[in-house]
Amino acid sequence: MFEEDLDRYWKTVVSTIQDGIIIVDTTGSIVSVNQALETMTGYTREELIGQKCSVLNCSIFNLAREKCDGHWCVLFKTGSLKTRRCTIMKKDGKYVQVLKNASPLQDSKGEVIGAVETVTDVSEIFEKNRQLAAFRRQLRSEDAFQGLIGSSAAMQQVFDLIENAARSDAPVIILGESGTGKELVARAIHQLGERKKGAYVKVNCAALTESLLESELFGHVKGAYTGAFKDRAGRFEMAQGGDIFLDEIGDLPLSTQVKLLRVLEEKIIERVGDGKPVPVDVRIISATNKNLPGLVEKGAFRKDFYFRINVIPIYLPPLRERAQDIPLLAESFFRKIRLKNGKSIEGISNSTMEVLMNYSWPGNIRELKSAFEYAFVTCQDALVQPHHLPPDILKEKRSGTELKAVAPSREGIKKRQLIDALARAKGNQSLAAEILGISRVTVWNRMKRLGITYTRLIEAHQ
Repeated sequence: MFEEDLDRYWKTVVSTIQDGIIIVDTTGSIVSVNQALETMTGYTREELIGQKCSVLNCSIFNLAREKCDGHWCVLFKTGSLKTRRCTIMKKDGKYVQVLKNASPLQDSKGEVIGAVETVTDVSEIFEKNRQLAAFRRQLRSEDAFQGLIGSSAAMQQVFDLIENAARSDAPVIILGESGTGKELVARAIHQLGERKKGAYVKVNCAALTESLLESELFGHVKGAYTGAFKDRAGRFEMAQGGDIFLDEIGDLPLSTQVKLLRVLEEKIIERVGDGKPVPVDVRIISATNKNLPGLVEKGAFRKDFYFRINVIPIYLPPLRERAQDIPLLAESFFRKIRLKNGKSIEGISNSTMEVLMNYSWPGNIRELKSAFEYAFVTCQDALVQPHHLPPDILKEKRSGTELKAVAPSREGIKKRQLIDALARAKGNQSLAAEILGISRVTVWNRMKRLGITYTRLIEAHQ
């Protein structure tokens, strides 16, 4: 291979690689740049050659000058610059986050005749890290009302009731269908009240048999029954000074209801197998998805016990009755799941959101969350589309007709992707074109055809 051929091949390599390359002489004047650097900075080769490399206003340049003892750049003294993160300024005044490496160039006699720098654009990684930090802050801020999300009038009323209930020491009962978030409400009441200094203890009344439930609630003494090898404190004693959450209280046996009625009235319990009263200072928060007045009429639930636990009732509406909260919840679940699994899905398509809004959600918020967990498994696209949702959501019939999730048109997809790209590029059409992998002219034509107007934002470097 002839030397001139090798020289030509190296020029092809340098012009092909994605990293920017700058060659400077010993005075810091730029003598050559590659195409990647032109794209990265917005300067043409002709505009850069002959200029001092300080034209790029590198954030570590002044530091290097201070330590170089008369040399134009510190690398002429130290011999190299290894993977330093910095910013360089583009022609339009914006800054790019980059990683820089540099080495001196020597002639055949070992004399330094210049230097070569490679510049890697890491602005996209930097932006994603910034977005992740923002998402984490947002997830923490979403806990502003103890993890409960909703802007509907119904939920605002629930939030008011929670705050009022937290200031009281009276029993609270949370009513609502399965999956509406009753335990979140119970925890919010505990966290907002004076009893947050004490324990918060949860008992699922439907998960235990009658004998085990009483032992779980009130404890037992050694020998109370087979297997009771030692004394054991119950959940009420564990919750001393705090709150006990009795979930699925509608499944309590009548005999246990009688004993709990005594706890409410006399503030004492008795361990199983022992007649010694134990004083307890515990507020009862209960929850059920059952119709307790109906159970009272049937004799399956004691009327006196019902009135004692139904002092402050809080009704949680099903999701179908607060459809305006669906987009908030959907976006919240989308962000949380994306943050958890790291999958690069950009968002939720308009057609998918329409399907979510029209579905009746018999499983309520729990079902909505599960739908997004399913979608993140099936989705390989930039946006969550209707066909990524669980089949049951797409098959539901409403008002005698089947709800059909119509796939969005190609124009609809292009419009959403273009809007997202412009948003990420802060209105910069050239950068949006790079994100989409199309030309700037194509971006301009699509904006005109689809009726998209997006003012470019020029942000001052901070």
